[in-house]
Amino acid sequence: MLATTAEQVLVRGGTTVLGSADHYPEERPVVEVTVENLWFDRHPVTNAQFARFVAETGHVTVAETAPDPAEFPGADPALLVPGSQVFTQPPRPVPLDDWTRWWRWQPGASWRAPQGPGSSWESIPAHPVVHVGWADAAAYARWAGKRLPTEEQWEHAARGGRRGAEYAWGDELTPDGVVLANTWQGPFPWRSDDARGFHRTSPVGSFPANDFGLHDMIGNVWEWTASPWTASHLPRTQTGAARHPADDDDDGGACCGGEAVVLARLTEADRMVTKGGSHLCSPFYCRRYRPAARQGHGVNDTASHVGFRCVHSVASE
Repeated sequence: MLATTAEQVLVRGGTTVLGSADHYPEERPVVEVTVENLWFDRHPVTNAQFARFVAETGHVTVAETAPDPAEFPGADPALLVPGSQVFTQPPRPVPLDDWTRWWRWQPGASWRAPQGPGSSWESIPAHPVVHVGWADAAAYARWAGKRLPTEEQWEHAARGGRRGAEYAWGDELTPDGVVLANTWQGPFPWRSDDARGFHRTSPVGSFPANDFGLHDMIGNVWEWTASPWTASHLPRTQTGAARHPADDDDDGGACCGGEAVVLARLTEADRMVTKGGSHLCSPFYCRRYRPAARQGHGVNDTASHVGFRCVHSVASE
């Protein structure tokens, strides 16, 4: 029987597998890790929840802060204003080797205005909050008396007890033709054929929970974790505590604009693991709608497809 509260589900820990040998190189090798019992948020943090946090604390997010000119040498000063990356659907097929065809730097875009000026979170209060940097997610977690999960904890929870399964619900993407997560339906990125009209994010809980009772662990938005980016799963101890720095130029699985920064940073040394894929993941382009999928995302690189959820530690039972 699942142990639950109104907002969280108790995910029993234990030994599980991490990674996949069948997809992207950063998911390899498959290793065993041991995780603890944790209370997991049932779904990603919503706009309404984040609004309460901001109202109480006055928190100003990364996207609401003007970029530091020192980090963007040679950038047009007109672009050095508060803003964020917004997915923009092109009207026709475009080459898939140029992410600038579907991402734009949008001044004024933030969690308050997800599509930029003229849009408002208040029209989609139950959707996941987006345009949040890693520090924004961590600040919310502290305020809520929680924290961000590690990559190992997140992947264990996403699998829902289905050890080694391809997807959070089994080994077929759409069993019997049923869509079980908010991922891209149709030819990416120019045509969205989602039958339910979810052409961007969707209200949390719109799709079935996994076997642990967690919603949106796959699709909808990428989710921040507490784990620094690594280029592979080696070296690790059995507990997953040992990590190595990313010492190559691997893109970290930036499949859907995760590292899509129109303003070219002088350096982006700090990347954290994000998990779960998003509404932009597609068989035509990005197949990261799986528990094993991972991406290295710059801590200050905000976008319209990145959010988070929190966890709370409990004593072993």
